[in-house]
Amino acid sequence: MSNTRLSEEQLNSIRSSVDIVDVISDYVQLKKQGRNYFGLCPFHGENTPSFSVSADKQIFHCFGCGAGGNVFTFLMDIEGYSFLEAAKDLAERGNIALDIQSPDTASQSPQQSASKKMIEAHELLTKFYHHLLANTKEGEPALHYLQERGFSKESIEKFSIGYSLNSWDFVQTFLGKRGFDDDILDQSGIIVSRDDGKRFDRFRNRVMFPIKDHHGDVVAFSGRALGNDEPKYLNSPETAIFNKSKLLFNFHQARAAIRKKQQAVLFEGFADVISSAEAGVDNGVATMGTSLTEEHLSILKRNCEEVLICYDSDNAGFEAANRAAEMIVKSGLTVKVAIMPDGLDPDEYIKKYGANSFMHDVIGDSHTYLSFKMKYLRKGRNMKNEGDRISYIEEVLKEIAKLPNAVEREHYLRQISSEFSLSMDALTEQQKTIFRSEKKRGNLPQTNHRNQVSGLALQYTQQKLHPAHINAELKLLAHMMQDKETAYKIRSLMDGNPFHIDEHQAIVTYLFGFYEENEESDISLFLSYIPDKQLRKVVSQIQMMSVSSEPSDQELKDYVGAVLKQQKMLKIKEKQDNQAEAIRMGDHILAAKIGLEIIQMKSQ
Repeated sequence: MSNTRLSEEQLNSIRSSVDIVDVISDYVQLKKQGRNYFGLCPFHGENTPSFSVSADKQIFHCFGCGAGGNVFTFLMDIEGYSFLEAAKDLAERGNIALDIQSPDTASQSPQQSASKKMIEAHELLTKFYHHLLANTKEGEPALHYLQERGFSKESIEKFSIGYSLNSWDFVQTFLGKRGFDDDILDQSGIIVSRDDGKRFDRFRNRVMFPIKDHHGDVVAFSGRALGNDEPKYLNSPETAIFNKSKLLFNFHQARAAIRKKQQAVLFEGFADVISSAEAGVDNGVATMGTSLTEEHLSILKRNCEEVLICYDSDNAGFEAANRAAEMIVKSGLTVKVAIMPDGLDPDEYIKKYGANSFMHDVIGDSHTYLSFKMKYLRKGRNMKNEGDRISYIEEVLKEIAKLPNAVEREHYLRQISSEFSLSMDALTEQQKTIFRSEKKRGNLPQTNHRNQVSGLALQYTQQKLHPAHINAELKLLAHMMQDKETAYKIRSLMDGNPFHIDEHQAIVTYLFGFYEENEESDISLFLSYIPDKQLRKVVSQIQMMSVSSEPSDQELKDYVGAVLKQQKMLKIKEKQDNQAEAIRMGDHILAAKIGLEIIQMKSQ
């Protein structure tokens, strides 16, 4: 990891201006536990929080996948930044003026350079579209349409809504004059290329809704036709900067509210998000013309504990809500489902019944997962028909069997008992039979809510699994990285003997190189000094260990003794192998001589 273009003074200024907990909190929902913060690792899928952040040491470590480092390496790992790009990001966060040159175009990959130009084109076009809507005569019909639909001036501003002219080549010319070539505009989906080589603007005479990524950069558009043009909604194609499976509309603006409420309200489309935001739903997001994906769930899991689904109430919306609910439950999140009457979508409901009714009667009266599932399972069944009725009860019992909470199970069993005049004993017995059958088939979700192991407990367990000499090496490394003087004292006690683990010895080598250039110990700075990602993981894991701040000389000697003893034990084992070989060859004199050496070594 090179930082040759940053002076040590610049590096220290950046590091002291930001808190790693604040930076990582933009990506991971963290909860304080003791001195550290824990959350779900953003680098691998998990239901048990094993990702730890130390505010004291300004480092992070995942006890599940081993990821670790400082605030610079976190941004490099999660964003794919170079060291310099991470430094610039952090300098902006800390309001530090960073007087360095950006990497020139030659140092960037063609894809990075193209992506940057695509975003710049989208950002410029967003401002232009919004200006046309808000300030020109050409945009008046679009503005009138939005006002009739109930969009306020505040919403139009907040979501940067605009208008595209009814022209085939205005955008192409407009952006071309500002340095954007046709190939970039074609790759970004802003213009369309025909087979005969002719190119034209993709969006014409439409209300334009910018689509922003999770950092707030515009990466695509959705245009709503003002006239009778088809399709009614025209979206940007997927590009290098726009992937529908990984993007949630409005997430960058809703993230703070989602974390505060520990809940995300999931809609099917951006129009529903905008309308619901006016009604008071500030934690709303939407998938972009695609079903809910594992990538979407991964984003939500890092930021909240519950997802409230608010889809259209027509048949397609009902089916989509069921699929999404099942995925959310399997991911380990709590799910609720808001059901609207009369086949309306959220936008239509708000326009018809108002914001108060939507917040109270829809969002406020949402169903639990099983309550929704029971409504879903009734669909297409005639409850007066005995066969339909029995199959419905069996399906509901399967769902009840999946509930981890005994009180919830009894609640729904009593509901079934009351509705169909069935005894609780019979229902309970049948539910237990189904539970055993489904468990044997592996169809039950993992329920580890009550048995979650904290990162600290996992760390403790992992340490206990190490042999004594490796634990001693880990403790010695922790003390060496904690204090420069202690490091040199330990080196003296080791008397030139290396550590057993190659990675540990490599860390020692880097550490003394670091101490030659730096007066004080600084683990966060040391992590920037190490070029090897795997070694950074080991260092961050060691730093999460609990060691005394001022170890006694005897404590250090004991650790060193454990390391050196293992070396001697390995030499004894080697001698014993030699003795066995001598006996096998019939050289009893040599075997006896080696035996004496073994006795002498053991006595030492």
